[in-house]
Amino acid sequence: MCGICGFCFPDERMINFDTLKNMTMSLKHRGPDDEGYYTDAGIALGHRRLSIIDLDTGKQPIHNEDKTINVVFNGEIYNFPDLKKELEGKGHRFYTRTDTEVLVHLYEEMGEGCLERLNGMFAFAIWDGKRKKLFLARDRIGIKPLYYAYNGKDIAFASEPKALLQLPWVDGRLDPLGLSHYLSYDFIPAPYSIYKDIRKVPPGHQAIYQDGNLQCNPYWDLDLSDRLEDELDEEEICDLIWGEFCRSVKTRLISDVPLGVLLSGGIDSTSVLAALRHEGVNDIKTFSIGFEDSSFDESKYFRRAATFFETDHHEEVLAPHKLVDTIPEVASILDEPLADASIMPTYLLSRFARGHVKVALGGDGGDELFAGYPTYQAFLLARYYAKLPQVLKSFVEVVVKRLPVSFENMSFDFRAKKFISGIAYPPLERNYIWLGTFSSDEKDELLVPDIMKRPNNINSFGVLHDYLKGKTFNSELGELLYLDTKLYLQDGVLVKVDRASMAHGLEIRVPFLDHHFVEMVTGLPEALKLKGFTSKYIWKRAVKDRIPEEIQKRGKKGFGIPVGKWLSRELKKLMLELLSERRLKKQGVFNPSAVKTFVDDHLARRVDNRKKLWNLLIFQLWWDSFGSRS
Repeated sequence: MCGICGFCFPDERMINFDTLKNMTMSLKHRGPDDEGYYTDAGIALGHRRLSIIDLDTGKQPIHNEDKTINVVFNGEIYNFPDLKKELEGKGHRFYTRTDTEVLVHLYEEMGEGCLERLNGMFAFAIWDGKRKKLFLARDRIGIKPLYYAYNGKDIAFASEPKALLQLPWVDGRLDPLGLSHYLSYDFIPAPYSIYKDIRKVPPGHQAIYQDGNLQCNPYWDLDLSDRLEDELDEEEICDLIWGEFCRSVKTRLISDVPLGVLLSGGIDSTSVLAALRHEGVNDIKTFSIGFEDSSFDESKYFRRAATFFETDHHEEVLAPHKLVDTIPEVASILDEPLADASIMPTYLLSRFARGHVKVALGGDGGDELFAGYPTYQAFLLARYYAKLPQVLKSFVEVVVKRLPVSFENMSFDFRAKKFISGIAYPPLERNYIWLGTFSSDEKDELLVPDIMKRPNNINSFGVLHDYLKGKTFNSELGELLYLDTKLYLQDGVLVKVDRASMAHGLEIRVPFLDHHFVEMVTGLPEALKLKGFTSKYIWKRAVKDRIPEEIQKRGKKGFGIPVGKWLSRELKKLMLELLSERRLKKQGVFNPSAVKTFVDDHLARRVDNRKKLWNLLIFQLWWDSFGSRS
């Protein structure tokens, strides 16, 4: 795990090494162990290293035998031992033991087709000196980030936007379309960003830059037509997906440094422990975070899992002030706003785990693959709701709106009101009303007229339909699962995990997102994922006798924090300061009267506006650190 950056000029003008150094040093948190550079006419590559494999000779950039091909790489290639053996058999000579060197030799053999052979999480840049070509690529699922800036002639790339902002020709001003997407989704979907001049290489894409021209194209997508054989019964499917999951976990154990597991006490992270035991791993370190607020605390479950699997368990129970005090610190690492409040405990858990290990396995991805979120159950419930007589629906909506506000985690009134807020929308849009924050009508009131000059600034749902264009699905649920993988997982969950962990130089590996496993699960009928109102049906059956029963039967809770309560108490002063009329007028982005209504209603407990206010609060903290240049 590392930080990469660089830039390329087609006219081969002189490289400013100080600029390259500044870009690279801005990524030091991603790679605290070492730094490396490569420069030549018109090309500059920078690298910050977190040493995981080949601690002694794995310094980057890494080159081929005649030094005409150089690479900077972030991530892990899990099948590199097999690839290395194959390449050595073809005459390639290696000078390191690191997985990174496989890239340059595989590129020599296959060109851009090398991506087909890679199993891992990665973002990399290969400079082909003979062809004067820069080759950028990002892993299939988007576990590792890759941003770029291209002005029609020159190009720069980096693991995070903050490195690109070191370049004088990169416009760091606010992109209204990126802002609109953020307000809708709580994150900014690829290829967009919050900055006018910066874009993301989407997951499963490659970007080729040569002679001043840039082409960005997909090399992989989920194969929606590849279905498992119908003659397999449920027991055989369970054996199949469990075996593939164990293989995925086993391949992620390659490391020359200590390794642990981030344990939430949910089904997925506990399943990682079960797979480790199945593979004969005995010395397992686990790390967990608990909360003093009982409605958010999962200590009962992660302690049960740690005891059941007899792990070397480490935990920390957090008081509210510890999380609240960390908010400005966490906001400072977000060079793009991200309104997922669970980044706070993820950040603290990563810092806690990093005190013991450099690598940890996590359970992310299981909910998107197996329909584990409550929104999927709400999707089914909406079908029944649509069949009710209008008079009864009107009655239900009146009753729900009058429910007293509770700030408890996933309280009934919060879920019921979220359900009603999205019920009038088509299924795809409804799902993201439930997951997201501001509707188009609310953004119409919230944003000042200057931000709204472009018509497409307000309706962000076009992104959903862009992803589905030209694809055929067996069901609406299949569409939702695909979109949640392409949007919520890739640009929300994985960004959160990457930023929170890399802020402390901790590498997190995600066995659920091995692309072979993802492809297999995508081939399962949707009815095996959501059976009736039972979410993750087939996965729960696959692990039924492998994890403690109380964990297998528990409901979905999520890794949240009591934002609703805090905005009325511990965070009230900060919220009132950052969302004050004086500040908002000076900023010129949000309508102060609309924001005041959100604040007043929340403090009076008329409306639970936790998501709206947290979204705005995070934007304001981002603005102070990165956006005020606008």
